[in-house]
Amino acid sequence: MKLLPEWKRIARKAWSFRLTVLAAALAGAEMALPYVSDLFPSRVFLALSMAVTIGAAISRIVAQPKMHDDA
Repeated sequence: MKLLPEWKRIARKAWSFRLTVLAAALAGAEMALPYVSDLFPSRVFLALSMAVTIGAAISRIVAQPKMHDDA
């Protein structure tokens, strides 16, 4: 496995990367769900997790013009 030459720019600007990290955080938070189920309904958590994961997949194939800005 080899990192892309512009991996820092991708990590800062790519929505697909941001949403994938958020999806991973939600997957980790899923472990705590049984302990906070009174505060956070599981169906809402499931819908949020699915929306973020689907958003990550869609953002992977959608043009992201700011990725190519030099700033």
